[in-house]
Amino acid sequence: MAELKQLPLGDFHRELGAKMVPFAGYEMPVQYALGVKGEHLHTRDSAGLFDVSHMGQAYIEVDGLGTADAHERVAAAIERVVPGEIRKLGKGRIRYTVLLNEDGGILDDLMITRLPSDEDAGRLFVVVNAAVKEQDFAYLREHLGVDAKLRVLHDRALIAIQGPMARAVMTAFIPEADDMPFMSMMDAEFEGLPIMLSRCGYTGEDGYELSVPAEEAEFVARRLVERPVVEPIGLGARDSLRLEAGLCLYGHDMTPAESPVEASLEFAIGKRRREEGDFAGAHRVLKELEDGPSKVRVGIKPLGRAPAREGVEIQSENGNVIGTVTSGGFGPTYDGPIAMGYVTPDHAMPGTKVNLIIRGKAMEAEIVTLPFVEQRYYRAPKKA
Repeated sequence: MAELKQLPLGDFHRELGAKMVPFAGYEMPVQYALGVKGEHLHTRDSAGLFDVSHMGQAYIEVDGLGTADAHERVAAAIERVVPGEIRKLGKGRIRYTVLLNEDGGILDDLMITRLPSDEDAGRLFVVVNAAVKEQDFAYLREHLGVDAKLRVLHDRALIAIQGPMARAVMTAFIPEADDMPFMSMMDAEFEGLPIMLSRCGYTGEDGYELSVPAEEAEFVARRLVERPVVEPIGLGARDSLRLEAGLCLYGHDMTPAESPVEASLEFAIGKRRREEGDFAGAHRVLKELEDGPSKVRVGIKPLGRAPAREGVEIQSENGNVIGTVTSGGFGPTYDGPIAMGYVTPDHAMPGTKVNLIIRGKAMEAEIVTLPFVEQRYYRAPKKA
């Protein structure tokens, strides 16, 4: 068995009393003294600090940075394998999209950022999932073409702060963070340290992600957890938070077997991209947009108190197998069991009654609209 990789903040987590577990090849904190439920509720009510340094960070860039056509060229390279609209992405803005194979299956979901400065035109910042980052990077190197190059940022850590108090915490260090739009990025200084600050996250709450030099990660994390409203949060609560928010976990709620249409991620397919159809797997994706997919990702509410875990069979009321649960557990804010999974389109309407086969017994459940808990991303006040 391969030795687990260590995070830049590994010793810091242990100092805070974290229970460490293997995850995506790393030794990661799964929970702290508050416990999973306490950490979950604290994030919803206040602010939680997450170490997501296991994620893959990289630049995609072309020669001639800062020239008039540089962004157009780098966008054309990445658009070969993602269906998102990258060409029209504004400076300092972030796009959520998916990496597709030639059959239209999802290899990963990722964030693509167009850097804010004119000097960085032609350079994109990408963040991919830890479990498949090496495969992602190899795939990108193979498909970007001769014009664009991938430069992996091995020396960066990634720290997220999430929750309704995240804005106040970040503004105390970086005043300009106050009115950053959701899904935007800026170059900033954290007590004199240059960082990349993004307003995004994986909890359904307002929050930020800080890409910092690995050797400075502990300094930044310590300064953040010194704030009374901030608690460290582990993988357990990260999973329950994202499930309540209706967000996919790669390798579970989407895999190479699923298309973005089946995964209910049509919003990640840009209008121009649909019209031009010039991305990997477009033949399948466009056909499913036109004719409908064979299965659909939905929210599922068990009507009892027993949670439905990944792999649980979903049946129609008359006993026909119609799908499978891909994520499930207890939602502390929702105060009940929740799940996501795939069902046939004729059973995907909210309100449809289904049965979950748990330990050989049929348990009643209902298809519901996602998310389970309202997403509270920051929206700038509308101007009068």
